[in-house]
Amino acid sequence: MGCLDEKQVNIIVNGHEPNLFESIIASVNDPKLLKEAEKAGAEGINILGMCCSGAEVLSRHGVPHAGNFMSTEAVLITGAVDCMAVDVQCIMPALAPLAECYGTKFFTTNPRAKMEGAQHIEFDEFKPRQCSDKIVKEAIGRFKNRKVPIVIPQNKSLGIHGFSHEYINYMLGGTFRASYVPLNDNIINGRIRGVVGVVGCTNPRVRQDYVHVELVKELIKNDILVVQTGCSQIALAKAGLMKPDASVLAGDGLQEVCETVGMPPVLGLGSCVDNSRILIACAEMVKTGGLGDSIADLPVAGVAPEWYSEKAIAIGQYVVASGIYTVFGVTFPTIADTKFHNLLFDGLEKQGFGKWGFAKEPDQMAAMIIDHIDKKREALGIMGERERVLMDMADRQALEVEEAAE
Repeated sequence: MGCLDEKQVNIIVNGHEPNLFESIIASVNDPKLLKEAEKAGAEGINILGMCCSGAEVLSRHGVPHAGNFMSTEAVLITGAVDCMAVDVQCIMPALAPLAECYGTKFFTTNPRAKMEGAQHIEFDEFKPRQCSDKIVKEAIGRFKNRKVPIVIPQNKSLGIHGFSHEYINYMLGGTFRASYVPLNDNIINGRIRGVVGVVGCTNPRVRQDYVHVELVKELIKNDILVVQTGCSQIALAKAGLMKPDASVLAGDGLQEVCETVGMPPVLGLGSCVDNSRILIACAEMVKTGGLGDSIADLPVAGVAPEWYSEKAIAIGQYVVASGIYTVFGVTFPTIADTKFHNLLFDGLEKQGFGKWGFAKEPDQMAAMIIDHIDKKREALGIMGERERVLMDMADRQALEVEEAAE
């Protein structure tokens, strides 16, 4: 929240639809609106993201992020937020009355997601600036008439975001040889034990960010590369795990790879609805070769340790159906030992898909995931480290002779 600026008009956008945020970015850079903010006594217009649309523009535009789902109420209490605009999903019901208490302008923008107590300015994708310009003007008006004390926690965290599946391809292989071969090779030789997607919500039933952070620390310590989407990556960024120097917390093998490439051991891929990017990366790993014939053969797993939204179950089932072992925390909406429960937690895997797992504590989740990855490595015949052999010309000629003989 240290990205809030008392001397500027502060606008926060919360939700999941990038179109709204992209339009507001255009509005806050409009010279006319900047001039209006200056006339109101502001040094500028400061835009921040929250939740998933915030994670998306953090990756695309470098827009600062004010916090994940569990911070959306707390940020209003600073008194510094002049306007919060929301669209759909992960919008806390108390935001409208809370915003009124602190004089913050609060707007809904989607016709399917109106809230009692909020002012509605409908977003038209064909005329987006009609909505976003009005939101910015309302925020400037609130700045000019601020009446509550402003207390901004001076906490800022740095992280590197935007590791899409395309960028990972470039990052590992370079401009002219973009490839997943270095990733596959380092999984085969044991430097990287496996890859896990730690994704999704933060949940008010557990201590904020705790499960995400402790789980990821345990995974990277065991040489597991972590990829992230959604609110989870903001929890990890606050813990300092999305910087290259966080590799010191990783196991020797993963640390070596991170230091060689110059990357953190935790890679943020975007918003929570961008889990398909992780699946595309898994498909590329299979296509590259050496790690089985399908996604179900890979030493990978998925986990949503603090899920709370119904969409998480839908996304999780999609990942399981793609062949990936998927662990959920907090609670699970099935009854143990029923036919349906047994199908999800065992039967699907026997049919060639992935399967579900459930645990509440981060150490339990980590143990389950590591055990699964080791089983996959054993099935692939790549358990244990392999020495990296540097081949000279004589070695290469010998290989060519063997191939010719075959």
